[in-house]
Amino acid sequence: MNANQKTLPGDITPKFRLEGKSALVAGAGRGIGRSAAIALAHAGAEVWLMSRTQSELDAVVDELAQAGARAHAIVCDVTDTAAVNKAIAALPALDILVNNAGTNAPQLFVEVSEENLDKMLKLNIRAMFTTAQAAVKKMLEHPQRKTRGASVINVTSQMGHVGAPTRTVYCMTKHAIEGFTKALAVELAPQNIRVNSIAPTFLETPLTAPMFAKPEFARWVMERIPLGRLGQLDEVAAPIVFLASDAASLMTGTSLVVDGGWTAQ
Repeated sequence: MNANQKTLPGDITPKFRLEGKSALVAGAGRGIGRSAAIALAHAGAEVWLMSRTQSELDAVVDELAQAGARAHAIVCDVTDTAAVNKAIAALPALDILVNNAGTNAPQLFVEVSEENLDKMLKLNIRAMFTTAQAAVKKMLEHPQRKTRGASVINVTSQMGHVGAPTRTVYCMTKHAIEGFTKALAVELAPQNIRVNSIAPTFLETPLTAPMFAKPEFARWVMERIPLGRLGQLDEVAAPIVFLASDAASLMTGTSLVVDGGWTAQ
């Protein structure tokens, strides 16, 4: 809005802005986390980006700094609970958590290895829980938390709402985080800390390109998306900004399913 424009009665656009808010994005070096961090920063938040890879974080922080945004890198493995606790405790304040780290290793159920089972349980469930726990402790330090509000956003998947072959462990972990989201939302509501999840479908990224180079898999996916295309990273980042903002101030304990219609069938 320029200086000559007038604010119309009932204008809700300021509710989508995040000036004065601080955000932490776990798994921010690439993919959804990177896109979410950039979107939150452009919406006005001061953003801390956490991942294991310094070079990836530095690239995003530099990009945001050139755009005039405030961003900081935290090199940390989210499965290292002590390191996560220390890093989050050291933040000056925290209003928004995007809890994004996760992995998948598709296998037939009878062939699932203990190694892959333990890896996904540790990252997709345990690390999501402990990261949220540390973040909420930091959020509760703010003396005006009940009036200021806060937002925890757990990145799950459409597979947290349905099932799929070769994804028994992945579906199990994502269903678990959907349940965790609801329970935590109820517990933290009296503190005005909202907890929601965002559940994307398959996205078009360099990491998924080899999967969709296989015609049979690509056909299986496309047959299940009524909109007939893969998702884009900014189509997930935009609703993350919404959930983080006061525009979603009455939303807690729910899941925004960004799936092109997959779970509507």
